Amino acid sequence: MTGWVAKRFWKEVAVEAEGKGFCVLLDARPVMSPAKAPLILPTRMMAEAMADEWRSVEGVIDPTDMPVTRAANSAIDKVAPQFAEVVRIIAEYGGTDLLCYRAEAPQELCDEQAEAWDPMLDWAASDLNAPLRATRGVVPVDQPPDSLERLFNEVCRTTPFQLAALHDLVALTGSLILGLAATRPEFQPEELWRMSRIDEVWQARLWGVDEEAAAAAALKRTGFFAAHNFWRLASAE
Repeated sequence: MTGWVAKRFWKEVAVEAEGKGFCVLLDARPVMSPAKAPLILPTRMMAEAMADEWRSVEGVIDPTDMPVTRAANSAIDKVAPQFAEVVRIIAEYGGTDLLCYRAEAPQELCDEQAEAWDPMLDWAASDLNAPLRATRGVVPVDQPPDSLERLFNEVCRTTPFQLAALHDLVALTGSLILGLAATRPEFQPEELWRMSRIDEVWQARLWGVDEEAAAAAALKRTGFFAAHNFWRLASAE
């Protein structure tokens, strides 16, 4: 017996204001989250982007083709009910941030990391008032408690929808600093993603490309840019 799959059943897709937010309507019926919660979105831009996803469905509904819808579902069903816990998980990356752990050799890799990562730590120190210590090797280094507290507070200032995006930006790069930078318009997401992949790209140059690892990296890259777009939609005026 073949499994049941959800297929397109609607003809019209619309966006409508709902309280302080917006909802997407399928044949005048509002889209609900998987947990059956009202899918009330914070900005019209996000609602329009989600509506476009539903308009694009042809035949079977494939969630992998609907990143805005999936992220909104996560924000409502998972992030909002456990906001404090998600904040804690993300903020803890500051204590083990990718940018703080440098190679001991070869010198070319050390130089490449320093060229890319030192300016980002400088930005964290100046703009976030959160200086972090860098070290060589994998032995843990204690970070200044005041810096970790300020980074924690920075994460706390997000909305559930922004936090859903920030979670992926941080987890996929392994860096709270790169994740926070991705929420700022002065940084280009492509460059931030490149910074997060310096070690992996170096290994690929040294040993050759592993097809399985390359496929996994491609999926992560797609997720990173989807999260960056979701932050933009969640933060639109």
